[in-house]
Order: sequence, then structure tokens, then C-alpha cells
Amino acid sequence: MNDILNTIRAYDEIVIHRHKNPDPDALGSQLGLRDILRMNFPDKTISAVGFDEPSLAFIGKMDRLSDETFKGKLVIVTDTANTPRIDDVRYQTGDFLIKIDHHPNDDAYGDLLAVDTTASSASEIIANFAFDHDLQISDDAARVLYAGIVGDTGRFLYPATTPKTLYTAAKLAEHTFDRAGLMREMDSFDMKIARLQGYVYENLEISPEGVARIFITQELMQANDVTDSETSAIVSAPGKIKEIQTWAIFVEQADGHFRVRMRSKAAPINEVAKRHAGGGHPLASGANSYSPQENDDIFQELRNNLVAFQK
Repeated sequence: MNDILNTIRAYDEIVIHRHKNPDPDALGSQLGLRDILRMNFPDKTISAVGFDEPSLAFIGKMDRLSDETFKGKLVIVTDTANTPRIDDVRYQTGDFLIKIDHHPNDDAYGDLLAVDTTASSASEIIANFAFDHDLQISDDAARVLYAGIVGDTGRFLYPATTPKTLYTAAKLAEHTFDRAGLMREMDSFDMKIARLQGYVYENLEISPEGVARIFITQELMQANDVTDSETSAIVSAPGKIKEIQTWAIFVEQADGHFRVRMRSKAAPINEVAKRHAGGGHPLASGANSYSPQENDDIFQELRNNLVAFQK
């Protein structure tokens, strides 16, 4: 990370990106890094760009930049495994590109990379980058980084949570921010999401092996006034059922194809995701399906995968 800090010192203007359809870690790592750099390098112009996700507005908001202002800038992308997922294609017009991520490095893009697959989250990487280099962290930077760690560890439930993760979160918690209020905000949802969660429990298809799937159609989302991004709130719901070991949420997109969110309690699933225009972590991946047959193929592959893992 020394090379990254030296590169940051060499540029007066920096733009920070993250992935499309942001989650708390995408925003936490992006905005946390922005605020850390602003605090430690007050003479530099530091911006964060991308879509403002309404359901995560409590974490923070993006900056607005003209196309011309990207030229000659240092571009940093956090929490994004591959280039098609980078939010705001103007990253391509920057002068130098740094990738900071914790996903498997299948797409080694960028002029300089810092990829740590042992980290729970990109927010953990950014926080330790600041700690290791004695960079000051504002209370708000600590707040959003803490949110990112909590989000990607499922409130410290997932196996990616390590002693280092807990230590990092504890150091962030020493800062002054409303942790209880932040956790309530992250754990709450509107009644329409509660109804959608009820639909999931009522309509889950569960195989004898313990693989589950559910389809969230455009018709269902429109009937409940739910957006694609808001369906992320129900992704963890099937995992609360003891009999379910692996599950997939098939969310229909406006063009008719399905975005597939996959989760697993133990059996790695990212290789299945890779075969269907996706990828991700061993136990948390995403894919895409373009036909009813591919929907069935993904379900069957997850079933076969679990059986093979359990042997």
C-alpha cells in the first residue's frame, strides 16, 4: 500500500469510483477513502462519483463532476471485481487507475492493484490503509467504514469475519458516531420490503439437498412498488432457514433477463457464478441468466455443487 499512498501524493485531483448497484461496503470504502484523503490532503480535490442509491442515502452522497474534469486525474476504484461493474464509465478517461478490492482478482485491471481476498470487505482494507500509514480518520469516515464492514460481514456473522476484522471495527468504533442508530438504519426496512420477504418465505422452492430458489419478477416488483436495488434487502432471508444450505434469488430485469444473487453457508458457489456471466466471493456471488433454461441450469448446478461439497 506504500505505492498507493505515494501515487496519491503525486496527484492533486483524485476521483473515487465503486461498483454499480452499491451496497454498504461499496459506499463505505468509497466515501471513507474520500473523507480520509480530504482530511489528510486538504490541498487536493477529492471526489466520489456514481449513482446515488436512495435506500442507502443515510451512508452518504456522491459528488457531481463534468466530463472534462476527469482528464488527467488519478482514478481509484474500490470494491469492484471487474471493469463492467464499475459505476460511471468516465473512469476510463483518467490518467492513472488504482484498484482496491477484496474479491477474487479474476480481472486484474488497473495500473496499480491492492487486492486482499482475506479481508472481509473493501472498507476493512481502507481502514487498515489509514491505520498503517498514520492517516487521520474523521468521525464520519469511521462511521461509513464501520457500516461497510458490518454490511459485508452480515453483522460479523459470515466466515470472512476474522480477528483482524473485529479489531479494525473496534478501532473505528472508538470514534464518535451513533453506532446504535447506524445499526438500526441498516437493519430496518419499509413495510413493502416486509411483504416481499413474506412472499419469499411463502414461495421458496427447496430441493432435497437444501438448495433454494425464488423468482422476483418485474410484475411482482411493480405490484409492491419495489425497485431492483431494494430487493437486496431480502437476499439473506432464505439463509435463516436451517434446512437451506445454498440459495439463489432470481430478480427479473427490465429487459427480461434475470440478475441472480447467490449465497451459501459452506459450499463455494463462485465457480457456478463464473459460468453464468458473473463471479464474486466463494459464499456470496452474483450471476446473470438469459432464459428459463438457464435459470434451471443454475439451480441444478447449485444442487450438484452442494452434493459434491458434502461428499
